[in-house]
Amino acid sequence: MRVLHHYWLSTGSRFSRLMLSERKLNVMLKLEHYWERQKAFLMLNPASSVPVMVEDDGTVLVGVWAITEYLEDAFPETALITGNAAQKAEIRRLTDWFAGKVEREVITPLINEKLMRRLTGEGVPSSTTIRAAMANLSAHLEYINHLAEQRKWLAGSKLSTADLYAAASLSVADYFGDVHWQDWPEAKTWYSRVKSRPSFRSLLSDTVTGITPPAHYTDLDF
Repeated sequence: MRVLHHYWLSTGSRFSRLMLSERKLNVMLKLEHYWERQKAFLMLNPASSVPVMVEDDGTVLVGVWAITEYLEDAFPETALITGNAAQKAEIRRLTDWFAGKVEREVITPLINEKLMRRLTGEGVPSSTTIRAAMANLSAHLEYINHLAEQRKWLAGSKLSTADLYAAASLSVADYFGDVHWQDWPEAKTWYSRVKSRPSFRSLLSDTVTGITPPAHYTDLDF
């Protein structure tokens, strides 16, 4: 069976799970504590990062871009990057925005300070870093709110990888209770639609020991 090596609060892992679920593809999830750099996992990915997907035939796909493009090519009937050349470019631009800029400026700092420091015993979280990440989050939510006002979905008229990556990112921030949804009504309405999709259910059931998400986290009508 197809195997996805993942971690609960890895945005790329969540995004990959959403893509697989939207396509109704079976997958076995294998939890990886990637920071421990286990030998067996390093043989799959020397960088010791998630996600990594292994197909039935042994094909190894490392990282969100490899997994995304593989799925788009292997299962074109359920493509999530659709339209003409310009429309596909816009989907890829926004997906890259969330996978790159939002990941660097918001998700990675929050994960490092609120989770990894506790798991690795590296000391107390930096309030300065967290404040900067929260300021960045507000700026990105303003952009998402703008896109949601202008379009049915973030990149256009159809659900795409841009929506799934953005929602995966916000689900991580929301798990920590860091999204003030009342300030971003259009973004909230858009996120509620994505969050209500069947593909999102397994993400909402994930729990990390020692960190309890806010009550609204699993509420579809929040």
